Amino acid sequence: MPVEQMSREKSLEALRKREEPWDLLVIGGGATGIGIALDAASRNLDVLLFEQSDFGKGTSSRSTKLIHGGVRYLQQGNLTLVSDALQERSRLIRNAPHLVRDRSFLVPCHSFWERIFYGTGMKLYDFLAVRDSFGSSGWLSKSEVAEVAPALQHKKLKGAVRYHDGQFDDARLLLSMARSAFDHGACLLNYVQVNQFLKDGSGKVIGVEASDQLAEESFAPHARSVINATGPFSDTVRKLDEQNAEKMIAPSQGVHLVVPISFFPGEAAMIVPKTPDGRVIFIIPWHDHAIIGTTDTEIPEAVLEPTAQEDEIQFLLDTSADYLAKPLSRSDVLSIYTGIRPLVKNSNAGRTASLSRDHHIQTSSSGVVTIAGGKWTTVRKMAEDCVDVAVKQANLPAKECVTKNLKLHGHQENLNVDDPRSAYGSDLVALEQLEAEHPSWAEPFSKSLSLRPSEVVWAARNEMAQTLDDVLTRRSRCLFLDARATLAIAPDVARRLAQELNKDESWVTDQVEKFEIIAQHFLP
Repeated sequence: MPVEQMSREKSLEALRKREEPWDLLVIGGGATGIGIALDAASRNLDVLLFEQSDFGKGTSSRSTKLIHGGVRYLQQGNLTLVSDALQERSRLIRNAPHLVRDRSFLVPCHSFWERIFYGTGMKLYDFLAVRDSFGSSGWLSKSEVAEVAPALQHKKLKGAVRYHDGQFDDARLLLSMARSAFDHGACLLNYVQVNQFLKDGSGKVIGVEASDQLAEESFAPHARSVINATGPFSDTVRKLDEQNAEKMIAPSQGVHLVVPISFFPGEAAMIVPKTPDGRVIFIIPWHDHAIIGTTDTEIPEAVLEPTAQEDEIQFLLDTSADYLAKPLSRSDVLSIYTGIRPLVKNSNAGRTASLSRDHHIQTSSSGVVTIAGGKWTTVRKMAEDCVDVAVKQANLPAKECVTKNLKLHGHQENLNVDDPRSAYGSDLVALEQLEAEHPSWAEPFSKSLSLRPSEVVWAARNEMAQTLDDVLTRRSRCLFLDARATLAIAPDVARRLAQELNKDESWVTDQVEKFEIIAQHFLP
């Protein structure tokens, strides 16, 4: 059966032809915005989504790669958030088994009291999961820890508490959600920026004015309801609606180091529940590498390409050194990535590390619905809640939410989740057919990265990849895994993409130059 292409050209054509107002216009193509588009489209609403850059360009592709209840939120006493997240975790692994997997985690213990404290906490975690448990927690002796996590320091170790949580590929899950929304009729467009709101004589928002960032074309679509789902940039969009709108976002950035898997081999991940800055630290196997993260640093404003601060990098190196048997230096780091949390301000919270990850929905006097806060694991529930508000406000002809049991695009069980190509799910058959037709496309661009020409072609034809950055950072995860190796293959990948998009050599040069600037934020 042929794969339905998610094409930017198809979406542009649908937008140009549309004369009637859309039921719902979503601003923002991160996890929240795409989740809303999927929820609404699967309720038979006509949905239009604009993203100023690429889908998942910001926070949604820069997470710690966990689908989890949140041990940190358990410590904060937010049992409702943890319980909801654990329930959503199970729904995700059922609806996207090609992208979400079970991962065991170790909590190293250096005293009897740590064993009691963390062991009790993880039993509460098990209890909150109820029938949504990925596996029961339990105690591992020092020798058992050495078997499953040989890279841990064992001198002062008494053992570890083991529990289970979920792991995923954030950018690929976002693409699966986007393609699912597209399959349900949503009109999705990346690289379209909203410049202002359209209002009627009474001041009610009836649409937006927007411009295509890749071509000299502008749009002024009307909609019955408009949702601002721009995450860290929510306040910027809110000010387009209400110039004097008070800030609601307290942006915070989290940094992650990516190192060779040799520093943390094995199947188990590790969590340090308590560090000097109030965050938990994870060391997690991911795509045959290991991720060390994260920090929590307040920043004055959100930017599209955040940069790790030197003290954040050093904090992660120093903290991980207390637990890793093999010394880790700056030169061992392959890539550094930074994400911004769209935390909702709370006058009673002293620092961003203490702010809740609950989501917040508000409606302006003109009718713009803004959703902020939340976390990847609860995106489906966030989208359901937000669409419910829009449906009620605008009296939209929507059916009941169906996403609790909606299988996402590419759904396929019993795949080898350790194979990066498992992220394609059921589409892998069509991708392999493409390689059978063009055998030279099946050879990776380099020995250290798995990206193949066939996957570049696939990204352009089926996943709306428009730039070199789209391919190397989100359609594949090359830049996250090894920044220097990715820069080395960038010209070859750009040429392959240019052939697919009918671009000339000057476009290739321009794309490589722009990508080199982006890669500076990831280079160790």
